[in-house]
Amino acid sequence: MIEMLQYDFMQRAFIAGIIIAILASVSGSFMVLRRYSMMTETLAHSALVGVAVGIISGTSPIWMAVAVALLSAWAIEYLRSFFHLYSDAVLAIFLSGSLALAIIIVSLAGAFNSSLFSYLFGSILSVSQEDVLSIAIFGTAALILLGLFYRSFYFIAFDEEVAQTSGIKVKWLNFLLVSIVAVIIALSIRIVGTLLIGALMVIPTVAALRYRQGFGMTIMLAAFFAILSVLAGMLLSYHFSLPSGATIVMCILVIFIISLVINRR
Repeated sequence: MIEMLQYDFMQRAFIAGIIIAILASVSGSFMVLRRYSMMTETLAHSALVGVAVGIISGTSPIWMAVAVALLSAWAIEYLRSFFHLYSDAVLAIFLSGSLALAIIIVSLAGAFNSSLFSYLFGSILSVSQEDVLSIAIFGTAALILLGLFYRSFYFIAFDEEVAQTSGIKVKWLNFLLVSIVAVIIALSIRIVGTLLIGALMVIPTVAALRYRQGFGMTIMLAAFFAILSVLAGMLLSYHFSLPSGATIVMCILVIFIISLVINRR
């Protein structure tokens, strides 16, 4: 461990990985509780469209991913809230449509290269100082917003209709929550990868729920599991030359299986 941290790129990777682990697990807890887990995968694929546009236009792929992920999140929530479409149907439409659009854009531009694949599968070792700073700033803002509206998000997650009759601005808070998740996902795909960020958001929370603690304790457990997975995944990736993003997800799966075994009933 100490040997790894002698390198600047490993220090940046660990810092970025821990920040993403906290952000993904905390925001993912609200999504899982709302049975909205597939939203994470959908927004990740939507962000890939932004990456494709950024690559072929010569602009920043990350900030294009943030913009497209936000627009997709708002469109999904608008269709769900105002047109009363089934959530899973809307998510399926956007997930498949976004992936198809990203592939078409990149194919037409002839831009299938290593840069795109780094966004698909993650490239945590290539994280720059600017990436860490951006993640830290936006991550802090996201955690502050989640903390400020914690009780409202919690209430809405359990019963949206009762929350609305209680005077809570449900639609506005729903848009806020999906916006926070969209930004976190878009900033994370460079590190964990489009195909893996959903696992980092969902699996730690599902594992933590097996211990049947209060919601606050569940969030802390999920964050602990996510951080532990990132640390273990980075260590294994370094010593055995394994893909970092995939190794982190496999570590999360091991924790989930252990949680199932411990809490069989």
